[in-house]
Amino acid sequence: MKVAIQTKNNIVYITIQGSIDSNTAGELQSRIMEELVSLNRVIMDLTNVGFLSSAGLRVLLMLYRQLNSNGGKMLLVNVSEEICDIMSMTGFINFFELYSSIEEAEKKFKLT
Repeated sequence: MKVAIQTKNNIVYITIQGSIDSNTAGELQSRIMEELVSLNRVIMDLTNVGFLSSAGLRVLLMLYRQLNSNGGKMLLVNVSEEICDIMSMTGFINFFELYSSIEEAEKKFKLT
């Protein structure tokens, strides 16, 4: 798994490539938590994520709760149909807003 994190205009952009599973979830959580110390708006691009395990779902939920408790929000971009299905079956889909492009997600933050 590769993770790229960039901050621009008070938004943390996270791009993930590879699987988010029990082998990579801890690393992902650690890397992201470092970036959320002072910012609470996140756009996570999942374009190149082919697999999301229960460990990956836990990380997403933990990040959601952390951001939500600080008045923040995490928007997910380019979530594959398979991952959407998993999130729907588990009820996790209700915690997140999904967008088809980074530009759409950025517009959401500009409106709030």
